[in-house]
Amino acid sequence: MIGICIPAHDEEDYIGACLRAATHAARHPRLNAEAVRIVVVLDHCADRTATLSAAWPVQCVSIQARNVGVARAVGAQHLLDAGARWLAFTDADTRVSRNWLVDQLSLGAEVVCGTVGVSGWGAHGAYSASARQRFAQHYQDRDGHRHVHGANLGVDANAYRRIGGFAALSCSEDQALVDRLEQGGARIAWSSLPRVTTSARPYSRVEGGFATALREGWDQQD
Repeated sequence: MIGICIPAHDEEDYIGACLRAATHAARHPRLNAEAVRIVVVLDHCADRTATLSAAWPVQCVSIQARNVGVARAVGAQHLLDAGARWLAFTDADTRVSRNWLVDQLSLGAEVVCGTVGVSGWGAHGAYSASARQRFAQHYQDRDGHRHVHGANLGVDANAYRRIGGFAALSCSEDQALVDRLEQGGARIAWSSLPRVTTSARPYSRVEGGFATALREGWDQQD
């Protein structure tokens, strides 16, 4: 079985599109009808994220950690307990491509670190054009990149178990996981093949994460 883990904290604006895309990826014919289980980890949600998630063929797990590392770890463990051989991670404000799982698995690696496309630059207001330009200048959307995104990450179940899984970090839990996997000798594909599109929102639920990185150019102009 293939598992998809999606942590969510008050993501009612994005979760529907996220789960629609994940469901389509889970039904790809090139998966040869292998079971795919999608788990949404509802972390201290006070909006309609849980209600909207329930409309999709997914399992929901509720926690009160307010910690993305804990949320990913809980979701991963839930999937491992159910028999997952491969763990695919994305975010609630992200839409994965139809080929996402197929492309991750095709690389023959123990870890797949994918890149991200970004949409919704208008959320940056007067800084929209400069934020988009800065991202395009500094981001490497190509094979051989060294980016790590929890929004586009795949890990073999045995490799994940071997290094003990996600740490309880409020930010950069994905980077810490990949660092430990790399130190442990895991075969890593730094690939632009598996495609996802994530939100360009300048403020997310976690300070210091991807949204903060997109916002960094503002300080240079103020």
